[in-house]
Amino acid sequence: MDTQTWIYLMVGGSFALYFGIALWARAGSTSEYYVAGGGIHPIANGMATAADWMSAASFISMAGIISFSGYSGSAYLMGWTGGYVLMALLLAPYLRKFGKFTVPEFIGDRFYSRTARIVAVVCLLVISLTYVIGQMRGAGVAFSRFLEVDIETGLYIGMAVVFSYSVLGGMKGITYTQIAQYVVLIFAYTVPAIFISLQLTGWALPQIGLGATLQGSDNVFLLQAVDNIVQDLGFAQYTGMGSATTLNVFLLTMSLMIGTAGLPHVIVRFFTVPKVRDARRSAGWALIFISILYTTAPAVGAMAIYNLVKTIQPGEIGSPTGNMVLEERPEWMKTWERTGLLSFDDKNGDGRVQYYNEKNPEFAAKAEAMGWKGNEVTIDKDIMVLANPEIAKLPGWVIALVAAGGLAAALSTAAGLLLAISSAISHDLLKGIFMPKISDKAELRASRISMVGAIVVAGYLGLNPPGFAAEVVALAFGLAAASLFPVLMMGIFSTRMNKEGAIAGMLAGLLSTVIYIFLFKGWFFVKGTNMFPDTLDGWFFGISPSGFGVIGALINFAVAYVVSSATSAPPVHIQELVESVRVPRGSGTAVAH
Repeated sequence: MDTQTWIYLMVGGSFALYFGIALWARAGSTSEYYVAGGGIHPIANGMATAADWMSAASFISMAGIISFSGYSGSAYLMGWTGGYVLMALLLAPYLRKFGKFTVPEFIGDRFYSRTARIVAVVCLLVISLTYVIGQMRGAGVAFSRFLEVDIETGLYIGMAVVFSYSVLGGMKGITYTQIAQYVVLIFAYTVPAIFISLQLTGWALPQIGLGATLQGSDNVFLLQAVDNIVQDLGFAQYTGMGSATTLNVFLLTMSLMIGTAGLPHVIVRFFTVPKVRDARRSAGWALIFISILYTTAPAVGAMAIYNLVKTIQPGEIGSPTGNMVLEERPEWMKTWERTGLLSFDDKNGDGRVQYYNEKNPEFAAKAEAMGWKGNEVTIDKDIMVLANPEIAKLPGWVIALVAAGGLAAALSTAAGLLLAISSAISHDLLKGIFMPKISDKAELRASRISMVGAIVVAGYLGLNPPGFAAEVVALAFGLAAASLFPVLMMGIFSTRMNKEGAIAGMLAGLLSTVIYIFLFKGWFFVKGTNMFPDTLDGWFFGISPSGFGVIGALINFAVAYVVSSATSAPPVHIQELVESVRVPRGSGTAVAH
């Protein structure tokens, strides 16, 4: 059976499973639509949370960024996993005890203000729309390769698939679908990694293979070999910092960490379990499930770049047999060329492909002396995980498994984000503010309509993303870090924080971060609108847009503290409510008076 047939079978089978689950678990009430009726088992909820968590950025893009940036890419690993620990310890159980459906609902009740709730909805929409751009791009990349269409067509197909089961099932359908998607994506990620680790190092566990010696070599370690081949091509040492600075790696890690703890679509997962204790347990299970992929990703990144470079540069640099002959390039390259995510340009017309860092002055001079006229290969970072099994010449069923996993990762998180967007509009704005007497049926209809609108907007923005999937997602985490995380923390742990401080803090944190991103990234949908170059030299004080969320969070905390100190304290019943939320007893919910 050929690879494409395997792909159709596995992807088609997995989609049939998702649609069947969505029909079986169709939401019949607002409780089932928003929080799955609050009856999900902690282990099942841990799986669903892990699938919601491990988005296209984790599955498709993270190892690709590690492949090309090396050690500095570890910021994504540390930030995303560390942030989950923060969420599990500092936010999840307290928010679950408070007992509200959504983050804006918590903020509105805790800070006794409709205005605070509206500002929280605005923050949530900005965060979620930015986040979902990365997911839609990931879905587009996966569909474009495995259906052999251009990325725009792939993205439209992804929009249609998300629409079909997200709008239908709500949180109940999405939860059970994400359990199935977790199983698919984790097998799809680990099985190829095991094959490639065995192939290169003889070790089945990729985590061990990453630090092992290459088979057939004279005690040359894998990472040492990767260092050698990338440096031979003029790139920075793989195990070094490269062009990244210690400041930016630290800020990016912290931004991802506290941004993680403020993500509304993951926080709402802790409302789907029956008890406060179950919220803690499901957080622990989710961390176990997440760690399987996150400890495998560094090995996948290193092995992918090693296999890629050895494919393009099979011999000595500059030798007649040192470059791949253009006409003899493998079929996987031709397939990815059709998507527009990989391209070749034989600049010197010698019929061979030269791949090197033309921005390195020293190597550029060496390349020119050999008759090369510039780097001839353009590779989108987001293809590395999906292309990895093909580069390693693994069986067709393994390649098909990766196809199903990549799509599961992108679609599972997209569904969760879109539900967060639609619930913010229908539950927090419509029912909570403008039409409090709206019926459950009308609210469900409004939520589904708003989800359709969100899918259209996200798809449009996904056609013109400001970076690779993981980079776009990092911007969303920065926005969450700057806007929602501080107000959630202060809402739980400070009885003195009042509505004026919370509103001023959210606005200051959100606006400062949005403005900074705009200055260097421009409008996502209009290219060339950035005012400054998006480079280390162009950034203010050398702080990248992806890492600015920490600065935004500090601004949020500072403004909230100053404004709160200058205004009256919250009502006594609100202060008592805050104290009761932190009492570690019982499984009931705190209720605002």
